[in-house]
Amino acid sequence: MDASHAHRHHPVFCTVVPPHLLDKAARSADSRRADLAQRTLERDSLLRTRRRVTAVRGIVPTLAAPASDEPDRTIYDAQHRTRLPGKKVRGEGDPLSKDATVNRAYAGLGATYDLFLKGFGRRSIDDSGLALDATVHYGEEYNNAFWDGQQMVFGDGDGDLFLDFTVSVDVIGHELTHGVTQYTANLTYHGQSGALNESMSDVFGSLIKQYSLEQTAEQADWLIGAGLLGPNVTGVALRSMKAPGTAYDDDELGKDPQPATMDDYVNTHSDNGGVHINSGIPNHAFYIVATELGGKAWERAGQIWYDALTGGELAENADFADFARLSTAAAVTRYGDGGTEHQALQKAWSAVGVPLEG
Repeated sequence: MDASHAHRHHPVFCTVVPPHLLDKAARSADSRRADLAQRTLERDSLLRTRRRVTAVRGIVPTLAAPASDEPDRTIYDAQHRTRLPGKKVRGEGDPLSKDATVNRAYAGLGATYDLFLKGFGRRSIDDSGLALDATVHYGEEYNNAFWDGQQMVFGDGDGDLFLDFTVSVDVIGHELTHGVTQYTANLTYHGQSGALNESMSDVFGSLIKQYSLEQTAEQADWLIGAGLLGPNVTGVALRSMKAPGTAYDDDELGKDPQPATMDDYVNTHSDNGGVHINSGIPNHAFYIVATELGGKAWERAGQIWYDALTGGELAENADFADFARLSTAAAVTRYGDGGTEHQALQKAWSAVGVPLEG
């Protein structure tokens, strides 16, 4: 990547819990729930604004020695404050911490690094050995986790609607994949390109979980954030790639609004044009491809998605149809025309109502 191109790569602020879900909680009749959700929304809004202000600096490529095949992880403890990064509590190769949250964050960074290296030959987020930093115990009962363009940050949750945000390795992988997208296609975080950005994070977050558990496509649960919802929530996860729209149906959080096909595409001005909602469509397409091909989803389906994301032809403002065509072309390039991979791509995009022509 040359320096001039790098300066166009503006990082965005991406949270794993979408604002529409927190908006619902902020209207709760339970004053504690409402207050905590509102506090999280206000913190997210402040951080999002700060990200836009600082993003004009762009990203300068690392001019260092060739990247090694080992991660460089550092975990910090915000000690329930909001100043980043916080106090360093575990570095690369350090022994286990007495704090399980620190250890889960450290392991999640490692699992993400391992999949991208061993699955796709990518050395960290930027493919140049970028250090992986994460801060835990951010704020007080903060109900989110985010990638701020430079590092991962995890809240502890309120123990009611959400639990500790390090409990789901796919959430960690989801947020770090925003960094991979930032350094490659740099998909604009709005509308269909923003939904693709979110979907990339769900796809690779799910693959990181499957890789770490040694699961096949058939064995995987295809849920994003399983185990994250609190004991008082009626639901199983934040999102379902297998069945978008079914992850939760709760009195406080509402019903999962994700569509599985273009027939139910949601036109909205909120959530940057529905980036966390309409991502269900490309998510479901990936699920269909992975289960059609079977076996380990990162080996063929994931490789096709990675090729399309990093191939240099995916425009920043790409829509679903653009990605459908590029992913299908990537399948043909790598595996041949008319093979099972090509057929799986055609079936998947047809099933979700995204055209491959035009």
